[in-house]
Amino acid sequence: MQPIPRILGVLAVILASILWGTTGTAATFAPSLSPLLVGAVAMGIGGILQCLLAFTQIVAQRHLLIKYYNLLILGAVAVAIYPLAFYTSMRWSGVTIGTVVSIGSAPILSVIIEYFNRDFRLTKQWLIGAILGLLGILLLSFSDNNTEYLVYEHLIMGIFLGIVAGLTYALYSWSARQLMLKGISTKSAMGATFGCGGLLLMPIMMVMGASLFDSFTHLAVAAYMATIPMFLGYLCYGFGLANIPASTATAITLLEPVIATILAILIVGESLSLIGWLGILLIIICLIFITMPKKQQ
Repeated sequence: MQPIPRILGVLAVILASILWGTTGTAATFAPSLSPLLVGAVAMGIGGILQCLLAFTQIVAQRHLLIKYYNLLILGAVAVAIYPLAFYTSMRWSGVTIGTVVSIGSAPILSVIIEYFNRDFRLTKQWLIGAILGLLGILLLSFSDNNTEYLVYEHLIMGIFLGIVAGLTYALYSWSARQLMLKGISTKSAMGATFGCGGLLLMPIMMVMGASLFDSFTHLAVAAYMATIPMFLGYLCYGFGLANIPASTATAITLLEPVIATILAILIVGESLSLIGWLGILLIIICLIFITMPKKQQ
């Protein structure tokens, strides 16, 4: 793997993680919207926009996409499930816990998927980084903060849905990466995967979408989440997947809960203990371990 494309791929995923880290805080501006609708609008519209952007390439490579339809279907179903689980997890367990469980579980699940498909070779460097990152996630997730406790009656279910989100995130990252390795362009792989996933989310939008028009704030939140974190963020993520393994990309996105937590403190009004800040520090150290070039043997 060439160093320059790898560096650009890492930077692209970091930018995507920063954009995604704003979604939890953005969703708090429309608390009356169902998390299912928020997820369907964000990923559904964002996915269809990606598909439209890549339409010409998708048509040109339709034979390859049909040939590897199993990967496309797997990715599309995972894309459709992910936002429903993710946003419900944040609503039921809080922005911080929902985000860190969803994103924190994804790298390990991604490695398991790659390991069983013989796409991953475990190294000491990766293992140290992953352990530090997971420890940071645990400290950040269970640090004492003043998140509203009224959601905690659903805490366990929220954490479970966070793990479901992590699994589907790992699955669509892996499937999109596999399509790219089969010779399908980044735009085609991401556009087709997210476009099909977006279509699967359309029924939810049609059934529940009327509440979007209750206020300008609802429309503004929906427009922001669909175009910036989802559309622009996944364009960056797709570029990253084309240049680095899915396991590395999902590990870098451990930065997302850091951004989400900082925004929750600055904007939502949540607070974070010293243990939580230590967790953030460990996640940053994890990113250094995961992304720095491996030593030549």
